[in-house]
Amino acid sequence: MPVKVPPAGTRGVALPKIARPLMKAGMGLSHLMFRLLGDRMKIQGQNLLMLTTVGAKTGNRRRSIVARFPDPDHPGSWLVVGSNNGSARHPSWCYNLAKNPEQASVTVKGETYKVIADSLEGTEREAAWRRVVATAPGFARYETATDRQIPLIRLTPRKTE
Repeated sequence: MPVKVPPAGTRGVALPKIARPLMKAGMGLSHLMFRLLGDRMKIQGQNLLMLTTVGAKTGNRRRSIVARFPDPDHPGSWLVVGSNNGSARHPSWCYNLAKNPEQASVTVKGETYKVIADSLEGTEREAAWRRVVATAPGFARYETATDRQIPLIRLTPRKTE
């Protein structure tokens, strides 16, 4: 199923306004560290991937570093979580994937792949969410911090022709 962004929440973690410029500056550093460290860099013990999307509003390329989880139901695919640290808002990359799914790619272990992005829903989402939380328990607090449904998205490398 294509990426569907659920409605935003009415409550959630909010960053102080001063933190936003600091986070923006830190993103450039995290991209550099990802390129240098690759799988030695982790979030909550999980390996990462660099997700490249095209902005839903700007049309500009955007890069985000996110935790990746293996998808045992679809070997070779990864699951990514749109937690946004428990904010009431979804991360921008979710909207970008929904608007421009054909332009998404990931970098994993130094290799870049074009991907197909699909939202997980219903029982499939619930089972995958339980696996994510069992693997990285810190993600459970994001779900309780907000009243929005946190997107869980499968990224599958596209077959080359």
